[in-house]
Amino acid sequence: MTGVTVFILTVFCGCRDDQTTRSPSHEADQRSQSSSPPAENDELMNTQKKKPSSEIPKRKEVAILGGGCFWCTEAVFEKIKGVKDVVSGYAGGTIKNPTYKQICTGETGHAEVVKIVFDPTVIPYEKILSIFADCHDPTTLNRQGADEGTQYRSTIMHINDDQKERALAWKKDLTDKFVDPVVTEIVEAPIFYVAEEYHQDFYKKNPNQGYCSFVIRPKLKKLKLE
Repeated sequence: MTGVTVFILTVFCGCRDDQTTRSPSHEADQRSQSSSPPAENDELMNTQKKKPSSEIPKRKEVAILGGGCFWCTEAVFEKIKGVKDVVSGYAGGTIKNPTYKQICTGETGHAEVVKIVFDPTVIPYEKILSIFADCHDPTTLNRQGADEGTQYRSTIMHINDDQKERALAWKKDLTDKFVDPVVTEIVEAPIFYVAEEYHQDFYKKNPNQGYCSFVIRPKLKKLKLE
């Protein structure tokens, strides 16, 4: 029984003490490296994480999605053609500049989300939502696998009315296909806060870490992305 308990702790994507696996104890160092909150007119393109201009497409659109642990969602969309940037972060809560330790309590109201910058001439928003549906379970409320809490809720944060209409149509179509109700929330995008640096590109940097090996890699293989 002891062996089983250790295995679950290894693959669980929650608050842990190991710095390599989402360490709240790493917060102090990471917090000191974070920059000022984004200006109100720069809600969607938070300047805390910049990419060279050559990596930003001339035509771009932003999608903000939450489907459980952002390590998983980030790993999936980083493999998709037409996606130019994926940033893990927090959105939808009540405090400014939340830390991972704070959102882990489930009391700030934030969801773990990813901000996806994509070229709509290569991959349309509908396809982004289709992949989103495939890479998580939109019928489980505030839970994805072993990760449970409001921070793991299924959410689409639309940045304009066009995205809202397309997201609502997506949810209706998906509801017709599922036996259980689709619980994905569709809300106007709030300010997006970039997560600590050790969360960014997590699967790329830590492919053999427990959660990556037992949760993310099988998901990528299921989606034929590896």
